[in-house]
Amino acid sequence: MAKTTESLEEFYRHKLYQPLLNSTHIGQFNVFRIKDQIKSNSSSPTYIRRDFYKIMLFQGENIFHFSNKSIPIKGSTLLFFNPRVPYTYDALRIDTDGFFCVFKDELFLKNQGMNLSELPLFSPAERPVFILGLEDNKEVNRCFEKMISEFNGNYIYKYELIKNYIMELIHLGMKLQPTPEVYQHPDASSRITAVFVELLERQFPIESTAQRFELRSPKIFADRLAVHVNYLNRAIKKNTGRTTTDHIFERLTSEAKMLLRHTNWSVAEIGYTLGFEDPAHFNHFFKKRTKNTPLSFRSV
Repeated sequence: MAKTTESLEEFYRHKLYQPLLNSTHIGQFNVFRIKDQIKSNSSSPTYIRRDFYKIMLFQGENIFHFSNKSIPIKGSTLLFFNPRVPYTYDALRIDTDGFFCVFKDELFLKNQGMNLSELPLFSPAERPVFILGLEDNKEVNRCFEKMISEFNGNYIYKYELIKNYIMELIHLGMKLQPTPEVYQHPDASSRITAVFVELLERQFPIESTAQRFELRSPKIFADRLAVHVNYLNRAIKKNTGRTTTDHIFERLTSEAKMLLRHTNWSVAEIGYTLGFEDPAHFNHFFKKRTKNTPLSFRSV
């Protein structure tokens, strides 16, 4: 079975060029300058979930891959990563600069009872990547410089200060994030469509060759939602302009592309996790949707 999660300790052991500045709180927090890590990080990191949070000020050009989306960035960018969403990014260029900090829930739970996973910024549905203006960039740089200064100091309450700097970055990200509108679904068909989309997305990402995509047909979704399949199909068509099958197949295709690009699983293993018992059926499905075979797509 493929490994699905990287721990903070494994991250320290395998990914870092510089030795740890402080090992007392290795399981809770650390902070780094990106340029100090490039020498050992010339290749892309593994596409995988981590068991820790990361906040990064990235100064340069790259492509970050979150779940089934790839986001190109350029300039000064503030990024937030959380344990529920797998990610990777392309190899760092030598002129890349910036900072990142890594931390675990325990850093906040111990004294504040804060649940980071409940913050909208760390929702699995979000892709929190923010291009910074001049003033915001200066503010974020100051936060990271203060973190490094405190982290290397001997002040007995330094982790209380560091938590404040982390929260400054989180609040800045939430201010930069568009405010979600409170939307009340006007009718039953709108509500059933929203629940269908939630059920569909809840099955992803596929993180292990032992995991399987099970809700693969409109009939299975309808049974799960306790409605007739014809009602489900009408509701989704009315509210989205597309069929139930279109939504399912599009999500299957995007996950297949992600697995082909970011895992070393065989085509047969990928097809199996997506619910195809026969590799030939997966090949036919993928080629019909993308005009490429899985192997030719992977080789591009």
